[in-house]
Amino acid sequence: MITRDEAFTLLKKYNKDSFHIQHALTVEAVMKWYAEELGYGDDAEYWGIVGLLHDIDFELYPDEHCLRAPELLAAGGVSEDIIHAVCSHGYGITVGNGTTIEVEPIHEMEKVLFAADELTGLIGAAALMRPSKSTKDMELKSLKKKYKSKGFAAGCSREVIERGAQQLGWELDKLLEMTLQAMAATEDLLNEEMAAEA
Repeated sequence: MITRDEAFTLLKKYNKDSFHIQHALTVEAVMKWYAEELGYGDDAEYWGIVGLLHDIDFELYPDEHCLRAPELLAAGGVSEDIIHAVCSHGYGITVGNGTTIEVEPIHEMEKVLFAADELTGLIGAAALMRPSKSTKDMELKSLKKKYKSKGFAAGCSREVIERGAQQLGWELDKLLEMTLQAMAATEDLLNEEMAAEA
């Protein structure tokens, strides 16, 4: 399997924008947290690598998101199972060039990635509105208020988040609460990593 360092190097080969790097590191951290929480602790590194690489093609090819990923990942020596997982987070979504992604999330890890990816963006945006700029003092009710406000973080698709919760067989509140916990628990580590990248 590709190592975490190799995966990070591969990500940075195609992603230079610090916003995209931060999103990748956020989703990596959240995926590792979920692996531990859901009883897949032995696979936490693997879940993290999938999270780290999930948007590998987005910066260069936003209109072909999840379509260009297989070639970029395969060229980097990434295995088919990781390629499938990365592409499955676009399931049912029509990208800029008009193609609908048909790679279905099968494993619980793939369903978590699908559900949590958009949500991390919304939670991150909500954190920036707070005096603390942190998720650590954010409560579920304040997150739900932001979630229900259609104009807030409008780029984060509520429909995708809700479909993700359904695929996992979870209530939306459970997904919101767990992803918020994951981000709060990993925030300091993420800040350290971003400082090291600066």
